[in-house]
Amino acid sequence: MDLPKVDVPTIAITGSPRRFPVRRIFCVGQNYADHAREMGSNPDREQPFFFSKPADAVVESGAALPFPSQTGNLHHEVELVVALGAGGTDISVADAEALIFGHAVGIDLTRRDLQAEAKAAGRPWDMAKGFDRSAPVGALTLGAPPASGAISLSVNGDLRQNGDISQMIWTVAEVIAKLSTYVALAPGDLIFTGTPAGVGRVCAGETVTAAIAGTAPLEIRF
Repeated sequence: MDLPKVDVPTIAITGSPRRFPVRRIFCVGQNYADHAREMGSNPDREQPFFFSKPADAVVESGAALPFPSQTGNLHHEVELVVALGAGGTDISVADAEALIFGHAVGIDLTRRDLQAEAKAAGRPWDMAKGFDRSAPVGALTLGAPPASGAISLSVNGDLRQNGDISQMIWTVAEVIAKLSTYVALAPGDLIFTGTPAGVGRVCAGETVTAAIAGTAPLEIRF
């Protein structure tokens, strides 16, 4: 029997025919104070925590997605995503920005009902966060992101999330440094850096548009 052929997931790069190969996807939870509060947490006390999505959860802008199974409460979470061109362990905050290949806008899709059930039972969130096509990402803009810039998400033209990446509790460099104390980061890793307040439900038939100033927009529909 022949071995199966496995393709490496990739994402587009603005202004280039090349594509960025995705190795792993990490996400940081509740990295905006207003979102932490809307989820019932205290942003002044909580340290950053992380979870993962599979690399092949990546979806390109313009995709028409089947509505996810096993959920009656699918939520959108717009996020700044950074793509690493280099890695390491125990990286200092001062050195972290030099690892970044590019940045983009992304959407962390969440089966919120499954997440709530998992939390109540003290179980992992894997099926709430790491399901098929749960990580739409726009085309990468080369280089590290700016320290500030508008971040927003609309559903069918209705503005749902509207903030600024300067409102993050932990900066991108701090997120990278902290994550590198848990795992060895490597080229090809994506990091979703958290979402501002306003997360909410997405239904079948709706179009979701996400944007961060200075990056290519992202649009998906169900």
